[in-house]
Amino acid sequence: MKTIPVVLSGGSGSRLWPLSRHAYPKQLLALTGTNTLIQQTVKRAAALTDTSSPLLVCNNEHRFLISEQLQQIGVKPLDIILEPAKRNTAPAVAAAALYCQKKEPEAVMLVLPADHLLENQMEFQKAVEQGLSLAYEGRLVTFGIRPAFPETGYGYIKKGERLSDLAFKVEKFIEKPDKKRAEEYVASSEHLWNSGMFLFRPVDYLEELKKFEPKIYGKCVKAYEYAIKDLDFLRLEKGVFETCPANSVDYAVMERTNRAAVVSLDSGWNDIGSWSSLWEVLPKKHNSNVVRGDVVSEDVSDCLLFSESRLLAALGVKDLVVVETKDAVLVADKSKSQQVKKIVRRLKEQGREEFLFHSKVYRPWGSYEGLVSGDRFQVKLITVKPGAKLSVQMHHHRAEHWIIVKGTAKVRRGDETVLLTENESTFIPLGTVHSLENPGKIPLELIEVQSGPYLGEDDIVRLEDMYGRVKSRAQKGQNKK
Repeated sequence: MKTIPVVLSGGSGSRLWPLSRHAYPKQLLALTGTNTLIQQTVKRAAALTDTSSPLLVCNNEHRFLISEQLQQIGVKPLDIILEPAKRNTAPAVAAAALYCQKKEPEAVMLVLPADHLLENQMEFQKAVEQGLSLAYEGRLVTFGIRPAFPETGYGYIKKGERLSDLAFKVEKFIEKPDKKRAEEYVASSEHLWNSGMFLFRPVDYLEELKKFEPKIYGKCVKAYEYAIKDLDFLRLEKGVFETCPANSVDYAVMERTNRAAVVSLDSGWNDIGSWSSLWEVLPKKHNSNVVRGDVVSEDVSDCLLFSESRLLAALGVKDLVVVETKDAVLVADKSKSQQVKKIVRRLKEQGREEFLFHSKVYRPWGSYEGLVSGDRFQVKLITVKPGAKLSVQMHHHRAEHWIIVKGTAKVRRGDETVLLTENESTFIPLGTVHSLENPGKIPLELIEVQSGPYLGEDDIVRLEDMYGRVKSRAQKGQNKK
């Protein structure tokens, strides 16, 4: 029987700010190697015996980024299911289960978060094989990690009756403990870290979800029934899904079912949930420092020092996290790195875009990067992929001047269409319908100078769009170019 890897990519990774942003979260970053975390997860699942192509579940904003990252590693997904709203993992897995039940009724789902690290593939394969025999019996299997130290940031699972070499019934799930209880759990050898990975047949999960959370089940069935195909994506019905209660797989099903089993896994697992956990898994340089980018340090130890765009110099410090990006710098005590999300929450409350976007923002057609801005102007570097095209649009409050620095641009300006090459330029007056396309075989790069009384990205009236983006959804921070 086939195993279908279901990769959940709904997280925002706020504790790894400023590298991880809401619009470009940690699973899309290459934090521990040349591949991003989601690419590592997909390749890890593909290396297992007798698995199908992966089924992805993600939110609408990340769909093109995820699709492109799969293309980069030569993987064609079974499908990519789009969640119209965040409703935690129970509804996401329910939508995937409904899809799998229709596609491969006898298959087993292997549910994997997109942003975890697993270093030992052989141990992972062994654990999955033991879990499969239990899943075929109708059990709902989770994977528990043998704890390496008394971590207070993870939930724990207490092992019950032994079912096989590595598998046990679940006696109970335990919330994140304090330091004393965590030490007791590790010393007892009866407890495992809760990894958030699962293995079960679609029918078994849906039966238990219907029993314990009938409203979630009913909303997901209806949202899936009215889902529509949108380009290469399956879009769940928005109105219904937004009314679905939010809950996790653990709370909705696993903690309440009598069919739960746990397989013990010792494979170098890490959820990369904070800067301190990333420091633990990355190779250390002199004095146990993790260094990336242009960094000079003196008398520094046990620090994580990341520089993205300029020289970072550190002197006489210990146990710090210092992360520099083009638009933000984080300095934190390594032991407090779990609390970075508090900073992100404050940025969001203050209406600052640094929690949402990098200075370089990715779009299905390419990217744009803010270079400089003032009261009535801003300058951007726009990069358009070969064959890609920005939406046909107009602006009520700004004019734009485009200067081509590399490649060829096909520009529609009102009723006129022109081809522009390097060092040529054009002016788009306020209110003029326009579009930009790259007809060439190399990336198109241009400098855009915007001028006007209001330069917000919600000043876009989209008239046509090859990527199926909704014209009426002109919300700040969501409708850029």
